[in-house]
Amino acid sequence: MGKTRLEAFSDGVIAIIITIMVLEMKVPHGEDLAALLPIVPVFFSYVLSFIYVGIYWNNHHHMLHTVKTVSGGVLWANLHLLFWLSLFPFATGFMGENHFAATPSALYGCVLLGAGAAYTILQNAIIRAQGKESLLQAAIGGDWKGKASLVGYVAGIASTFIVPWVAEAFYIAVAAIWFVPDKRIEETLEHTPEHEKP
Repeated sequence: MGKTRLEAFSDGVIAIIITIMVLEMKVPHGEDLAALLPIVPVFFSYVLSFIYVGIYWNNHHHMLHTVKTVSGGVLWANLHLLFWLSLFPFATGFMGENHFAATPSALYGCVLLGAGAAYTILQNAIIRAQGKESLLQAAIGGDWKGKASLVGYVAGIASTFIVPWVAEAFYIAVAAIWFVPDKRIEETLEHTPEHEKP
Protein backbone atom coordinates (compact mmCIF):
# COMPACT_ATOMS: atom_id res chain seq x y z
CA MET A 1 0.00 0.00 0.00
CA GLY A 2 1.16 3.53 -0.68
CA LYS A 3 2.00 5.95 2.11
CA THR A 4 0.14 9.01 0.77
CA ARG A 5 -3.05 8.55 2.81
CA LEU A 6 -1.08 7.82 5.98
CA GLU A 7 0.89 11.06 5.54
CA ALA A 8 -2.21 13.13 4.75
CA PHE A 9 -4.22 11.72 7.65
CA SER A 10 -1.34 12.20 10.10
CA ASP A 11 -0.78 15.79 8.97
CA GLY A 12 -4.47 16.53 9.40
CA VAL A 13 -4.65 15.05 12.90
CA ILE A 14 -1.53 16.90 14.01
CA ALA A 15 -2.92 20.20 12.65
CA ILE A 16 -6.13 19.63 14.64
CA ILE A 17 -4.14 18.84 17.80
CA ILE A 18 -2.27 22.16 17.54
CA THR A 19 -5.54 24.01 16.92
CA ILE A 20 -7.20 22.44 19.97
CA MET A 21 -4.20 23.30 22.14
CA VAL A 22 -4.30 26.99 21.22
CA LEU A 23 -8.07 27.13 21.71
CA GLU A 24 -7.57 25.88 25.28
CA MET A 25 -5.85 29.19 26.11
CA LYS A 26 -8.62 31.46 27.37
CA VAL A 27 -8.47 35.20 26.78
CA PRO A 28 -8.01 36.95 30.14
CA HIS A 29 -10.49 39.52 31.42
CA GLY A 30 -8.68 42.79 31.88
CA GLU A 31 -6.65 45.16 29.79
CA ASP A 32 -3.40 45.52 31.68
CA LEU A 33 -0.35 43.27 31.86
CA ALA A 34 -1.40 41.99 35.28
CA ALA A 35 -4.36 40.28 33.58
CA LEU A 36 -1.88 38.11 31.66
CA LEU A 37 -0.08 36.78 34.74
CA PRO A 38 -2.60 34.00 35.50
CA ILE A 39 -2.18 32.54 32.00
CA VAL A 40 1.66 32.47 32.05
CA PRO A 41 1.77 28.79 33.16
CA VAL A 42 -0.84 27.89 30.53
CA PHE A 43 1.18 29.70 27.87
CA PHE A 44 4.42 28.00 28.94
CA SER A 45 2.79 24.55 28.83
CA TYR A 46 1.34 25.41 25.39
CA VAL A 47 4.78 26.45 24.07
CA LEU A 48 6.36 23.24 25.37
CA SER A 49 3.60 21.09 23.85
CA PHE A 50 3.69 23.01 20.56
CA ILE A 51 7.43 22.30 20.34
CA TYR A 52 6.82 18.62 21.09
CA VAL A 53 4.07 18.27 18.50
CA GLY A 54 6.30 20.08 16.00
CA ILE A 55 9.15 17.69 16.78
CA TYR A 56 6.91 14.68 16.24
CA TRP A 57 5.55 16.09 12.98
CA ASN A 58 9.03 16.93 11.72
CA ASN A 59 10.55 13.55 12.58
CA HIS A 60 7.47 11.67 11.33
CA HIS A 61 7.85 13.52 8.03
CA HIS A 62 11.55 12.61 7.81
CA MET A 63 10.89 8.99 8.78
CA LEU A 64 8.26 8.54 6.07
CA HIS A 65 10.81 9.63 3.46
CA THR A 66 12.49 6.25 4.03
CA VAL A 67 9.27 4.32 3.38
CA LYS A 68 8.26 2.84 0.04
CA THR A 69 5.05 1.11 1.13
CA VAL A 70 3.13 0.65 4.36
CA SER A 71 1.63 -2.46 5.90
CA GLY A 72 -1.40 -2.90 8.13
CA GLY A 73 0.96 -3.04 11.10
CA VAL A 74 2.46 0.32 10.15
CA LEU A 75 -1.02 1.85 9.84
CA TRP A 76 -2.00 0.64 13.33
CA ALA A 77 1.33 1.74 14.80
CA ASN A 78 0.80 5.17 13.26
CA LEU A 79 -2.71 5.38 14.77
CA HIS A 80 -1.21 4.40 18.12
CA LEU A 81 1.19 7.36 17.87
CA LEU A 82 -1.65 9.70 16.89
CA PHE A 83 -3.66 8.49 19.89
CA TRP A 84 -0.92 9.63 22.29
CA LEU A 85 -0.42 12.89 20.44
CA SER A 86 -4.17 13.55 20.63
CA LEU A 87 -3.87 13.55 24.44
CA PHE A 88 -1.48 16.52 24.35
CA PRO A 89 -4.21 19.20 24.51
CA PHE A 90 -5.73 17.67 27.66
CA ALA A 91 -2.38 17.05 29.39
CA THR A 92 -1.14 20.51 28.39
CA GLY A 93 -4.20 22.27 29.76
CA PHE A 94 -4.23 20.20 32.96
CA MET A 95 -0.58 20.98 33.69
CA GLY A 96 -0.81 24.68 32.80
CA GLU A 97 -4.07 25.36 34.65
CA ASN A 98 -2.66 23.74 37.79
CA HIS A 99 0.64 25.62 37.68
CA PHE A 100 2.82 22.54 37.11
CA ALA A 101 1.66 20.74 40.25
CA ALA A 102 2.96 17.19 40.82
CA THR A 103 0.04 15.11 39.53
CA PRO A 104 -0.59 17.15 36.34
CA SER A 105 3.17 17.21 35.59
CA ALA A 106 3.36 13.44 36.09
CA LEU A 107 0.36 12.92 33.80
CA TYR A 108 2.00 15.15 31.19
CA GLY A 109 5.13 13.00 31.48
CA CYS A 110 3.05 9.84 31.04
CA VAL A 111 1.61 11.25 27.80
CA LEU A 112 5.14 12.13 26.62
CA LEU A 113 6.30 8.62 27.54
CA GLY A 114 3.36 7.06 25.70
CA ALA A 115 4.06 9.15 22.58
CA GLY A 116 7.78 8.32 22.73
CA ALA A 117 7.08 4.61 23.07
CA ALA A 118 4.51 4.78 20.25
CA TYR A 119 7.04 6.50 17.97
CA THR A 120 9.55 3.73 18.70
CA ILE A 121 6.89 1.10 17.95
CA LEU A 122 6.12 2.87 14.64
CA GLN A 123 9.82 2.92 13.74
CA ASN A 124 10.09 -0.79 14.47
CA ALA A 125 6.94 -1.55 12.45
CA ILE A 126 8.38 0.30 9.46
CA ILE A 127 11.70 -1.53 9.79
CA ARG A 128 9.86 -4.88 9.97
CA ALA A 129 7.82 -3.98 6.88
CA GLN A 130 10.85 -2.73 4.92
CA GLY A 131 13.32 -5.37 6.14
CA LYS A 132 16.51 -5.21 8.22
CA GLU A 133 18.37 -3.57 5.32
CA SER A 134 15.86 -0.71 5.24
CA LEU A 135 16.97 2.89 4.94
CA LEU A 136 15.33 3.67 8.28
CA GLN A 137 17.34 0.98 10.07
CA ALA A 138 20.53 2.29 8.49
CA ALA A 139 19.65 5.84 9.52
CA ILE A 140 18.70 5.31 13.16
CA GLY A 141 21.29 2.69 14.04
CA GLY A 142 21.04 2.03 17.77
CA ASP A 143 18.61 4.96 18.17
CA TRP A 144 20.31 6.53 21.19
CA LYS A 145 18.02 9.58 20.99
CA GLY A 146 14.89 7.46 21.24
CA LYS A 147 16.21 5.48 24.20
CA ALA A 148 17.51 8.60 25.98
CA SER A 149 14.09 10.23 25.52
CA LEU A 150 12.24 7.39 27.21
CA VAL A 151 14.70 7.48 30.14
CA GLY A 152 14.25 11.27 30.38
CA TYR A 153 10.46 10.95 30.49
CA VAL A 154 10.59 8.30 33.23
CA ALA A 155 13.03 10.47 35.23
CA GLY A 156 10.72 13.44 34.79
CA ILE A 157 7.68 11.49 35.97
CA ALA A 158 9.55 10.17 39.01
CA SER A 159 10.86 13.61 39.94
CA THR A 160 7.42 15.26 39.96
CA PHE A 161 6.73 14.01 43.46
CA ILE A 162 10.12 15.11 44.79
CA VAL A 163 10.75 18.50 43.18
CA PRO A 164 8.01 19.23 40.61
CA TRP A 165 9.89 21.84 38.54
CA VAL A 166 12.68 19.31 37.90
CA ALA A 167 10.19 17.30 35.83
CA GLU A 168 9.78 20.21 33.44
CA ALA A 169 13.59 20.45 33.21
CA PHE A 170 13.70 16.80 32.08
CA TYR A 171 10.90 17.39 29.57
CA ILE A 172 12.67 20.47 28.17
CA ALA A 173 15.99 18.58 27.99
CA VAL A 174 14.42 15.78 25.94
CA ALA A 175 12.81 18.33 23.61
CA ALA A 176 16.19 20.02 23.22
CA ILE A 177 17.89 16.87 21.91
CA TRP A 178 15.18 16.53 19.26
CA PHE A 179 14.70 20.23 18.47
CA VAL A 180 17.20 20.18 15.62
CA PRO A 181 15.72 17.94 12.91
CA ASP A 182 17.22 14.47 12.96
CA LYS A 183 20.05 14.59 10.43
CA ARG A 184 20.55 10.81 10.49
CA ILE A 185 17.74 10.21 8.01
CA GLU A 186 18.71 13.12 5.75
CA GLU A 187 22.33 11.97 5.63
CA THR A 188 21.34 8.37 4.90
CA LEU A 189 19.06 9.46 2.04
CA GLU A 190 21.76 11.78 0.70
CA HIS A 191 24.21 8.86 0.42
CA THR A 192 21.67 6.43 -1.02
CA PRO A 193 21.75 5.83 -4.80
CA GLU A 194 18.68 7.25 -6.58
CA HIS A 195 17.44 3.81 -7.69
CA GLU A 196 17.32 2.63 -4.04
CA LYS A 197 15.39 5.62 -2.68
CA PRO A 198 11.65 5.28 -1.98
